[in-house]
Amino acid sequence: MSHGAGLVRTTCSSSGGPGAGAGQPGARPSEGLLDPVYPRTYSALLKVAQMVTLLIAFICVRSSVWISYSAYSYFEVVTICNLIMILAFYLVHLFRLYRLLTCISWPLSELLHYLIATLLLLIASIVAASKSYSQSGLVAGAVFGFVATFLCLASIWMSYKISCVTQSADAAV
Repeated sequence: MSHGAGLVRTTCSSSGGPGAGAGQPGARPSEGLLDPVYPRTYSALLKVAQMVTLLIAFICVRSSVWISYSAYSYFEVVTICNLIMILAFYLVHLFRLYRLLTCISWPLSELLHYLIATLLLLIASIVAASKSYSQSGLVAGAVFGFVATFLCLASIWMSYKISCVTQSADAAV
């Protein structure tokens, strides 16, 4: 009996599977550049929520009086870079650019982005919260950073299923 860890993508944003192109009689999902179904998917709505919370976190920290320059400049860099990357992935799925740029493994690149960005965002939010010294704008920025971290974790959880697969010796025959 062997145990192996496996990673299974549970959702595909713009696949041509069942339900794609729903609401448009006679329209095939492969037609056109713009995917009209993607903005209504959970993945797209989660990306929009992440972008909004990251933008609010950035604005809260940017408009506050800083106590620790290095902590808050790191927080700003992490939030803006994460926001830009999430926007890029949103646009890739919205305009179906993954069909044109086949040299990139989009599910793998999105998974790696979310893993690294979530970790960096969690660190930045902890540092920002510890250096806020009860200033309301800095506290609000740190709180929105934690909310964005949770939304990124939710995106990883909803998009990928990590499971331990148990295989018996009889299954190989």
